[in-house]
This record gives sequence, structure tokens and C-alpha cells, in this order.
Amino acid sequence: MRRALIVDDEPLLRRQVAEILEHYGFDEILEAGDGSRALELIRHQEILLVVMDVGMPGIDGITVAEKIGKLKPIPVVLLTATADTATVERARLAGVMNFVVKPVRAEQLLVAVDLAIHQFVELVSLRDEVGKLREALETRKLVDRAKGLLMKRGMDEPGAFRRLQKLAMDKRKSLREVAEAILLTEE
Repeated sequence: MRRALIVDDEPLLRRQVAEILEHYGFDEILEAGDGSRALELIRHQEILLVVMDVGMPGIDGITVAEKIGKLKPIPVVLLTATADTATVERARLAGVMNFVVKPVRAEQLLVAVDLAIHQFVELVSLRDEVGKLREALETRKLVDRAKGLLMKRGMDEPGAFRRLQKLAMDKRKSLREVAEAILLTEE
């Protein structure tokens, strides 16, 4: 289910934004009148996009966006009456994907939503890739250290690597697990 959340203290604006998001293709539109309710919904619902006003009673939209980023990764588009430098900088640091200056026009919001979703997908993809690269680098470091220990015992480098590979296949373990085990036995 493609679900969006609109957070604004003005019901008329929430309705206007909901109609625009329905045209974009969201199956369900949830609404919240303040930041606390928005955070509650985000904790208990699978939400793909948040469109939120900056100025709300209680917790402002940028603070809510920051809290959302800590709870779950979700693209956030902010609605604002003014786009002053300080507000934009706070929003950027909070992880906001895009801004729409009020009054909200359908074509403006659709472009902002589209860009936010695509930027978010790209960001998540890059984070996953960085995580995999870090894991591969850490594995390589462990394998190299384990090879070094085997080489101290008289093996050459290709022989040490083949030994690690054979142990991994025989034990049905990854190279990383075998390298960690060898390093643990040496300690």
C-alpha cells in the first residue's frame, strides 16, 4: 500500500494536499494536525512520504522531520510560508528532501514530491552500497590478517589463501568467519 502522511494544523490545506497526492498515485492519505500525532502515526504505520508544514503548534515541522529521520527513513517535503536561509539550513540538516512555498500549487507540489521520492531512493541505495563496501573492506582486512598468520607458520600467500578457502568450503562458513576463527585462536 502506498501511504502518505500530511501534517498541517489547517484542515483545508491538508485536504488540498491530499487531493494532489491522490492524483500522484497514493492509495491512502493519513492526516495529522500536529507533530506529536504525526510521530505517533509514523511509529505505527508504513508511510512512504510525509508532506508537512513548518509552522505548527507544539513541535515545529523541522523538529518533527529530524525525529522522523531517527525513527524511520522516510522522505519529507516541507510546506512553508517563508524560505529564509536559517529555515532552509535547519531543514537540510534535519534531512528534509524538498520545500514547497505556500500557497501550494498542484504542479509545484507534484514536482517536489517526485524529486523527494527519487532523491530518497537514490540516497537509500547509496547508503546500502556504502554499507556493503564497508563490510567487504572489513572482510578483506580480516582475511589478510589471517593469511598473514598462516604465512608466519611457513605458507606462501597463495597457499594461505587456498587454505582459508578450503576451510570455508569444508566448514560451510564464509571467508570472514574462517578468518575470524583463525585470528581468535591466535589471541
